[in-house]
Amino acid sequence: MSTRTQTLVVGILGGIGSGKSAVSRGLSNHFKTYLIDADRAGHEVLGISIVKDGIRRDFGDTVFDGAEICRKSLARQVFGSEIHHQQALIKLEQIVHPEIRRQVEKELAEVSEITEVVVLDAAVMLEAGWNDLCDTIVFVDTPFETRLQRVEENRGWTADELKRREASQVSLDDKQEVSEFVVDNSGSLENAVEQLASFIEKKLH
Repeated sequence: MSTRTQTLVVGILGGIGSGKSAVSRGLSNHFKTYLIDADRAGHEVLGISIVKDGIRRDFGDTVFDGAEICRKSLARQVFGSEIHHQQALIKLEQIVHPEIRRQVEKELAEVSEITEVVVLDAAVMLEAGWNDLCDTIVFVDTPFETRLQRVEENRGWTADELKRREASQVSLDDKQEVSEFVVDNSGSLENAVEQLASFIEKKLH
């Protein structure tokens, strides 16, 4: 775990559509909080020349729309349960994960002395080994039906698509196993935020 003392770095895990971001944002009502969204950083690094070059080398021109990477085309190659999906995902991670980590570490360095709590929201935190940047890990536990409804409304996904995407990640059981605290997000958002805030309050003092 991190040895930084300026602030508490909380890694937040959960299934797709579990409400991790919403729960994290709610902490701003309790603490001076900064949210690092590694998925956003992942989108941003796709615009970096060295990343584009690596993806063009390993995936070819079919995942490009002109000079820019087409995320939908890339996603079709890397998300799924087939062996070729898994191999493609490994290739992609080897290209983008080091660049994402550099961005995350840069943000941590910039905010570590000016905020009480930093929340690192990263879907592939465990796969990438970014949990070593955190002082504690929490898991947001949300029923599958609730998560499915959210991704249907927000992303237009089907149940099969949700399962396909999650098949490429560490299992929810394993994510929960490595977490120090579990937030029950089966009720209201306010209740989930209160649970997490109470846990963080104890960690800070």
